[in-house]
Formats: sequence, structure tokens, C-alpha cells
Amino acid sequence: MSSAIYTDPARRHDFLLLFDVTDGNPNGDPDAGNMPRIDPETGQGLVTDVCLKRKVRNYVEMSKGGAEGFEIFIQEKGILNRQIEDAYKNLDIDLQKDPEDVADGKKRKDKGKAQGAEIEKGRAWLCKRKYDIRMFGAVLMTGPNAGQVRGPVQLTFARSVDPITAFEVSITRMAVASEEEAEKQGGDNRTMGRKAILPYGLYVAKGFFSAPFAQKTGVTQEDLELFWKALEGMWDIDRSASRGMMSCEDCMSSHTKICSAIPLRIFCLTALISS
Repeated sequence: MSSAIYTDPARRHDFLLLFDVTDGNPNGDPDAGNMPRIDPETGQGLVTDVCLKRKVRNYVEMSKGGAEGFEIFIQEKGILNRQIEDAYKNLDIDLQKDPEDVADGKKRKDKGKAQGAEIEKGRAWLCKRKYDIRMFGAVLMTGPNAGQVRGPVQLTFARSVDPITAFEVSITRMAVASEEEAEKQGGDNRTMGRKAILPYGLYVAKGFFSAPFAQKTGVTQEDLELFWKALEGMWDIDRSASRGMMSCEDCMSSHTKICSAIPLRIFCLTALISS
């Protein structure tokens, strides 16, 4: 099939993302000592949609280098209200003064907060500049207030095909952090630690792309093509000793397969899941 089909933002796309992990922790649970997330009822492993979207954001940020139209809103250690404020500054809307257009109100109800049509202008500016807002949506009602955006791309939790067995292994560092620790150990200077891993897990996440929402946020063919590339390549820029070996096994949309080299077992599995 033509690549124009699965990169067409005017079409609906339902897709499956299959990825695996070997000797690693794909998504630690902070409420369980950072052990791999597990469904207590089925024993299946879980990876949150937030985790997957973080990887997409990192891929876009690295591949586009913050180019205009491909900036990332949800950044590590970012301050969201400051970015919303920047939107209004770029639009020459002074949120400390009364609205210029009387249709937005004769007086500003709350200093520093947008109102009336100003909110739509701020939301449109952010959608145009921030890739992740355009694709995933965002709550922009904090601080200066730019409303809320419902993104066209929605992901489910990834769930392992089979139940997983997670366990901890002991690790040793041949050093200590302080003089006090060295004195306590009499110069032995070792630090014991633990690492949570699972031997192997094959995970499946379901995703959905809405054409009507894409039209509202301004998603382009380039945006959608970049998203598919991210699902396949984001694992290579997110390597970590704690995550083990993670890779995309397949990504298939309702129109065509996205990844290039697909093992036969993945096709069989996909048919099983959709049946």
C-alpha cells in the first residue's frame, strides 16, 4: 500500500504496537519499590500510556532538535505555566490589562488569566508550536489558561501477552559514598544494591487516531509520519541498563503494517488478538 494512506491525517487509524523486553524493567511501579508493573489479577505485565508517550516525546525532541512546530510541551523538569505565558506574549496579549476586544469583556476578571476569544488564540498558538499538544492533547487551564486540547492520538496501557515473572537480583558496587561508610566497613568499601528485572515479556498496546480531532489540532502528514517513525525507533534512544533490551517487534495500523521486518509469529499473534 502507498505510504500516503497510513500518513493521511484525514483518515481514522487503529493500530497495534508490539514490543518486547529481555532482562529488564520496562516500566517500574513507584508504589511497589520500582518493580515491573503487574496486573495482580492476571499476572500480566503493564506499561502505562504515559511511559510510551514519554518515549515518543523524547524521540521527536532528539530527531527534530526543537525545530519550530516540533517543540515539546511536557518536558522533564519543565514549567508548564511559563510556556502558556510565552504563548500570550508571542500573541501580544497582555494578561495584566483589560482585553483589547470588548467582546472578550470590558474588564479582566482575573489578572494574569486569559478570557473569551483570547483562550482560543492561545490554544491555537500552542497547538501550532508544540508537537505533543497537537498529537496527544493537554490540559492548559492552569495559570494563564489556554483551555484544554483533546488530542487525536490515544494509547491504552500495554499488556504482556503472557503472565510475567519479575524478580530482584543483587548487585555490588566496589565503592562507598562517604568516609563514614568506609570506616564502618573497615576499608572493605562495598555497597550492595538490588535491581528488578523480568527475563522476557512481549507487550501489546492498542492505539487510536481520530481524524476529526486531528483537524482541530492541525495535525499534518509530516506529524503522523513522524509518529510512526517514533514508535519504531524510540527504543534505540532510550537505552538503559535497568530497562534491559527493549525493541519494537511490530506496529500495524488498520491500513498497513508500519515496521519493515516483521516476524511471522507477530502476524499470527495480531490475528489472535483481533479475533
